[in-house]
Amino acid sequence: MLEHSPHENPVADPAAAGFSASEQGSPSGDRPVESVRDALTRWTHGWRLVTLAVAFALLLVLGLRMWVVDVYYVGSTSMQPTVEPGDRLLVTKTLDPDELDRGQLVVFDGRGSFAPLDEDPPLVNAAQQVGTWLGLRPSEDVFVKRVIGIPGDTVSCCNDDGRVLVNGEPLDEPYLYPGDSPSDTKFDVVVPEGRVWLLGDHRSVSVDSRSLLGAPGGGLVRADRVIGEPTAVLWPLGRTDPL
Repeated sequence: MLEHSPHENPVADPAAAGFSASEQGSPSGDRPVESVRDALTRWTHGWRLVTLAVAFALLLVLGLRMWVVDVYYVGSTSMQPTVEPGDRLLVTKTLDPDELDRGQLVVFDGRGSFAPLDEDPPLVNAAQQVGTWLGLRPSEDVFVKRVIGIPGDTVSCCNDDGRVLVNGEPLDEPYLYPGDSPSDTKFDVVVPEGRVWLLGDHRSVSVDSRSLLGAPGGGLVRADRVIGEPTAVLWPLGRTDPL
């Protein structure tokens, strides 16, 4: 009877049996399953971090646009040549309504004065708000005008030279649209506390305080309706400029 040496046993020798050292003592299916599980865990963890970062960025942008700065789309010609249709204005929202000054540009909520208080159905209103927030459409309730009279002022039109008077002094208005007169509408108003008298720069087409002389409030807009002050044109690129 032949006897084999332990070193000659083909089964006892892992190399002779075709097994690598890394495969000994571990079922062949365990390591691949663990690798997939680890990869899925890392992928899920990564997406959680990305989601949290995006959510934080959105909250930051929302907070800034609600309380600090915002962007408004201009859809009318009433402020030409200072502001053109299609301009996107950067508006600072830290303005104190009690510190408004003559000649200042303001963006304001015109509901109850320049715009009706009635609202569209909720879904329509929500869609419009999203479009406005993204800068894809102008707001129907937000307007940009120039402050001409502040509380205590007497604003009238016009003197013998056709110029608007504030407290008896004629205004120098280099911002007027070329060829426009300061006003073709006569008015004489005293601005009460908490109100402002607003006019557009393109006087011949602007719907402003003059257009509401016979309405409740007489065209005087509440100062607390002022949202902020336009400080620059952000878009289009060819018109980017401080205001």
